[in-house]
Amino acid sequence: MQRVTLVALATMLSALPAFAQTAGAPGPAAAPQPHHATPAAAPAAAQANQAKPAAPASTPESRSAAALALSHEPTYDQGTAQRIREAALSYSDLAVRGGWPAIPADAKFALGVEGANDDLLRKRLIITGDLATDKASGAYDEALAEAVKRFQVRHGLAATGTVTPRTLAALNVPVQKRIKQLEASLERLAQTDFQFGQRYVVVNIPATFAEAVEDDKVVRRYRVIVGKTEKPSPTLTAEITSVNLNPTWTVPSSITKTEISAHMRKDPTYLSRMHMDVLDAHDNPVDPASVDWSGNHTPNVTVRQQNGTWNALGAVKIDMPNSYSVYMHDTNQHSLFSDDYRFDSHGCSRVDNVRDLAAWLLKDQSQWTRAAIDAAIATGQRQDVRMLKKVPVAWIYLTAWMTKDQTVQFRNDIYDQDQQLLEATAEEAAFFNKAVEHPLTAHLAQ
Repeated sequence: MQRVTLVALATMLSALPAFAQTAGAPGPAAAPQPHHATPAAAPAAAQANQAKPAAPASTPESRSAAALALSHEPTYDQGTAQRIREAALSYSDLAVRGGWPAIPADAKFALGVEGANDDLLRKRLIITGDLATDKASGAYDEALAEAVKRFQVRHGLAATGTVTPRTLAALNVPVQKRIKQLEASLERLAQTDFQFGQRYVVVNIPATFAEAVEDDKVVRRYRVIVGKTEKPSPTLTAEITSVNLNPTWTVPSSITKTEISAHMRKDPTYLSRMHMDVLDAHDNPVDPASVDWSGNHTPNVTVRQQNGTWNALGAVKIDMPNSYSVYMHDTNQHSLFSDDYRFDSHGCSRVDNVRDLAAWLLKDQSQWTRAAIDAAIATGQRQDVRMLKKVPVAWIYLTAWMTKDQTVQFRNDIYDQDQQLLEATAEEAAFFNKAVEHPLTAHLAQ
């Protein structure tokens, strides 16, 4: 991927006329857009595709089906960086034209009821292309509710059509912050070296979704649970090499020192109740009572949880060797996937409906159908299935991106990494700018 730094992007933006031409917009000879015109890189295409509420998310299958129904466009493909550039230019144009109005914090909206701020909400949604320009006035009707749903879908919110507190907060994020999110996402992609395949898997951490991509289309989409804010999931690229059925869980030493030790101090029966074994360096059993669980140091033992319904990894683990020792897996707490806030792991990625993902990964091995996977799990015996064709996987951190249908998506910067990245990039640019001015290096800029 050709790297375009934030410095270069800033140069591109500064060179724009007051009303920048955006992708799909009229050419330079055309008249400038009026203030409330839809930017081309905003979700104008979504107006034709009415956002529908998600299907009841009561089962893994219904949750993944509802997620896939939202769009078949990948979050991350070979054109993502270019589309983010286009979106950044378009939103910068919006900033030049004044951005969008803020909705009062105490604003009240109700379907079928005319409110004091209805027209202001319409204006806000027209500017970002969520509402057609011919719907600029009137009470809170079905058309406005559909526009709110479109906005909610683009921001990872439940598509209810009502202005919830989280929806209002997203509506009032200023355009300058949205531009910063696009800039940070572009810079992050410039630092990512990923070998796309005909089939690949992407986990976008801020969105808490995983996508299985085949022939440039999303064919599976799953809710995921990723790292807590204090234990963030890493960004990485790797290859999926095997699928483990009925896996055991070897507890990381950091968890043994902190959480396991704390449990054992409170309840000496904790390990036996959780079906956990204590082993020495040669996998020989160790009496838990002989171990120092004070938490002052990491016990010189391995704690391993037996496979079964109690296992924290659930029935499936997806191996993807990497330097962070993280992986994708099932869970024994499937109800957590119904939550909108899904930042609750120690860094690994728990995948909803993971058996379906396993079947997709193993589709080239005809003996491993979904039924065969279910049957193998039902035996309760561990079985490691080596993949004949490795599948590339990327865990990315994009808080802003644009899909091929020109829908711009935003998510919360849950780990507060965008500002850190932008500040670090600015410091790097300042350092090299000073280096160019130095007598010993000035000739390099000539």
